[in-house]
This record gives sequence, C-alpha cells and structure tokens, in this order.
Amino acid sequence: MDELILSRIQFAANISFHILFPTITIALGWVLLFFKLRFNRTGDERWMAAYRFWVKVFALSFGLGVVSGITMSFQFGTNWPGFMETVGNIAGPLLAYEILTAFFLEAAFLGIMLFGFRRVPGWLHTTATFLVAFGTSMSAFWILVLNSWMHTPQGFEMIDGVAHATDWWAIIFNPSLPYRLVHMMLASGLTVAFLLAGVSAYRRLIGDRTPGVRLTLKTGVWLGAILIPLQILAGDMHGLNTLEHQPQKVAAMEGNWQTRGNVPLLLFALPNEETRSNDFEIGIPSGASLILKHKADGVVPGLDDFVAEDGTPLHPPVSPVFWSFRVMVGTGMLMLLISWYSAWRLWRRGGVETLPKPLLVVLLGMTFSGWVATLAGWYTTEIGRQPWLVHGVVSTKEAVADVPASYVAGTLTAYLVVYAVLLIAYIATIFGLARRAAKGETVADAPRAGIVGGKRTTPNPNAVPAE
Repeated sequence: MDELILSRIQFAANISFHILFPTITIALGWVLLFFKLRFNRTGDERWMAAYRFWVKVFALSFGLGVVSGITMSFQFGTNWPGFMETVGNIAGPLLAYEILTAFFLEAAFLGIMLFGFRRVPGWLHTTATFLVAFGTSMSAFWILVLNSWMHTPQGFEMIDGVAHATDWWAIIFNPSLPYRLVHMMLASGLTVAFLLAGVSAYRRLIGDRTPGVRLTLKTGVWLGAILIPLQILAGDMHGLNTLEHQPQKVAAMEGNWQTRGNVPLLLFALPNEETRSNDFEIGIPSGASLILKHKADGVVPGLDDFVAEDGTPLHPPVSPVFWSFRVMVGTGMLMLLISWYSAWRLWRRGGVETLPKPLLVVLLGMTFSGWVATLAGWYTTEIGRQPWLVHGVVSTKEAVADVPASYVAGTLTAYLVVYAVLLIAYIATIFGLARRAAKGETVADAPRAGIVGGKRTTPNPNAVPAE
C-alpha cells in the first residue's frame, strides 16, 4: 500500500477511536443534568447515586476523548498538509471556535461537576453540570459544521488555489449541517441509552438490586425507545439531503450502477467494481425508489454516471459504503426491536423485576451497540465522500503528505496497538466500576450530605457508605 491509502487508514483509525468517546459525553452530560435536577426536585438519593456512578464514566470518556482528539488534529500537519494549505482559512477558525466556545466550558467546570457536590452550593453544582453538558454539545456543533462544510461547501471563493471565506453564515449553516447535526446528536443519545441499559443490566445480573440501578435501567430503556424512531426519521431526511448534494454516495449506498426507476432495496449483494454490477442480489422490488423518491418508478442515480472519460471512477469505493450502510441500518433495527420490547415489558409487567434474565443478557450484549452504529454511519459518510477531501474543492490525493509509506505504516501500527490497549482498559474499567458499585451500595443507597431545594441535608449516621 502507498502513502495515500496508509494515511487514509491511519486517519480513519484515529477518528474511529476518537469518536467513540464524544459519542458518549455529548448525551451523557445531559443525562447527568437530568439526574441532578431530579435529585434537586425530589431529594431522592437514588438519583444522586446514579449521578455519582455515571459521572465517573463521563470523566473517563472525556479524558480519552481529549487525548485522542489531539493526536487526530496533529495529522492535519503530518499526513494531510494540503488540507490546511487549501482550506485552512475556513477550517482553522472553525476549530478555534470549538476550543473557545466549547472546550473551555467543559474543562473549566468539569472539576466542579466531579468533586464539588459537597463543596459548593447546590445551584452552582447544577450550573456546572449544565455548562459541561452545553459545552459538549457546542463542541459537537462546531466539529460538525466543519465536517458538513467539507461535504457541502459554500460561502467561499478560490483565489490562487486557496479557499477564502466570503459568507461565514453560509459556511456555518451549510446545506447538510442541520441533518448531520440532528443525526449525530440522536446517535449520541442512543449510544448512551444502550450504555445505561447494558451496564445496569450487568449490575442486575451480578446481583445488584439497589433502587438506583433499577432507575438507570429504566432510563436507558425508555430513552432508547423514544429516540430510535426519531433517528430513523432523521436518517431518512439526511439520506434525501445526501441524494441532492452527493448522489454518487447514495448510489454506492444502494449498490445501484445504472440510473433507472424501480430500483430494488438490496438486503444483500456483493458489489463487483470490475463488472460494474452486483452478484447474488436479494432485494425488495422498487424499495429504494420508494424510499428515495417516494414512488415505485422513481429514478435513482447510478454509479455509471460518475466515471471520467478515461474510465477513472469519480465515485467512492462501493463495497465499504454499501456494507457499512447496512451495518448501521441493521443495528438501528435491532435497537428498535430490543428497546421497544423492553419498554413494553416495563410498561405492561410493572417494573425492572419483571425483565427476564435472557433479556438482561441481550441488553448487556447491546451495551456498545451505539458505537457499532455510529462507526458504520461515519464510514458510510466519510468513505462516501471519496475521492474528495472537501467535495469538489480538494481531493485526498492532492492533500496527502509526501511521506515514505514505511513511516506511515510504522506510526499506524503504533497507533493501533495503543488504541487497542486503551479500548480494552476503558471497557474493563467501566465494568470494574459496575462490580465495585454492586458490592458497595446498600439498598438505601446511603444518603450523603448535600443540598436539596436550597436546604442542606445530613446523612443517616447508621447508613453504610455507598462507596
């Protein structure tokens, strides 16, 4: 492999590892605020027990997200200098806005959120939690502004091969931002929903019967059941937007080679770029036309429309986009089935105690299903942009650094080893925290000193400490 494909793999490895953690912190910050507000309103220590456990997961995720984000940004200079040389006048300020308006909020108030519950007034601790949650969302907003602009660039002009901003409003609110932002925020919510449900199910399976665990399990199940239909709707709208601005990506997602109507929705196929056709197709007749054009004979663009005169494809590699899209959709359908069935059990049967052990095992198995769907979605989006780095402006081939392939291969190997170790340690730590909490918490969940409704509460002297 040459330096281009190795650099692409290296950046993909970095962003794949990095995105796992913001996907958790974006929504988990708001879930923690919900826990804190419920505690403030009711004085029910179950909510504070949930807060104390999950704020540790938030801090762990935040730390790994920051570190992996730094290594990712370095690669703009080491592997992709052509990117900043061409569009740095736009990308640079957007990244700076993310630091100034988002990361500073998170970093400044995280300490109060983590350690200030019994050291500052209750209103200040709640405010710190809100500001951290708001900061994570603002961070997502600015990063997605840049990413969306790379897919649907506007509001700029090219002067001597360099992009210069002419309309920052058009740059920020580019055509794909609303769809991409909503899709990502809902993806984060679903990731956290199944993380809550999965870890809580694990605690139930190892014998933890504390009220706080029942509460977080129900929160995860209901959050997932509510968000998944919204995500399906947002995904459909995002797909229609992509069809308008990047039809070649949609053609690859559908495995459609010729522009035609009555395009089937392929459930299985093996795209063959040599013959420019699919092998072993299994599909629903006219399904893709119905989804994309809302009529059975709707004409869907084909990949054969995106080929240069010399035969060079001007569309993304088909198989990765085709299969990553199906992994994303398939995982989403599984989330729908499991969350709705679990919610039905909670609603009809009367509580967490009625959830059978096999269902708890399934929820445990779905703990990181949000990661699977998110990564598959990102691969669909980012590989689907090829051969462009910024659509229609600069290609990946033009932006890559002239670095020996052996150097890139060496650093790629180092990254993969470190990331594998960190990922294993991260997952092990989360379940280690769960086991520790299951052993240490009492049924009463050990009230502690705090501030409820503006009045300071005192702990029960006979209670066993929660941790």
